[in-house]
Amino acid sequence: MLKLLLLNVFAGWFRMSRWFPPAAMGRVRDAIAQGETQHAGELCFAVESRYSPWEVLAGLRPRQRAEQAFSVLRVWDTKCNSGVLLYLQLAEHRVEIVADRGIVEHVDAAQWQAICDAFTADMVLGPAEAAVLAAVQRISDLLAKHFPAAPDNPRELSDQPVIL
Repeated sequence: MLKLLLLNVFAGWFRMSRWFPPAAMGRVRDAIAQGETQHAGELCFAVESRYSPWEVLAGLRPRQRAEQAFSVLRVWDTKCNSGVLLYLQLAEHRVEIVADRGIVEHVDAAQWQAICDAFTADMVLGPAEAAVLAAVQRISDLLAKHFPAAPDNPRELSDQPVIL
């Protein structure tokens, strides 16, 4: 608990603007939009620099926070239940993927975990933007395999990355 508290107090807060300046976020947005031309899913990228000390002491963990963000950002609110959230917490270097029930029926947890593991490895190699873009591509490829785009592929969620 102490390690997590120290990470969230002293790490992460300065990384956001350095790793994800507006131009990088624009490229992530464009990659999401491009990927969504190939599949019927809706992808959302959310990044958070750190948790407050009170959240850490209350036991907030990245998976729990990703599920909260999935709900708050209404990633679940798509016609075919095809939303996917890619969540990154900078202080703890944690990534989570939350997929809606329409996708969970076709894509198993091991496939999502493989994407998370590759993302984590890419983050170590850096830069962060490249890791996010690679993860967006992997998710888009997986969704295109299981949910190919129809001619009337609607845009149900914004492609703009979210800073929490």
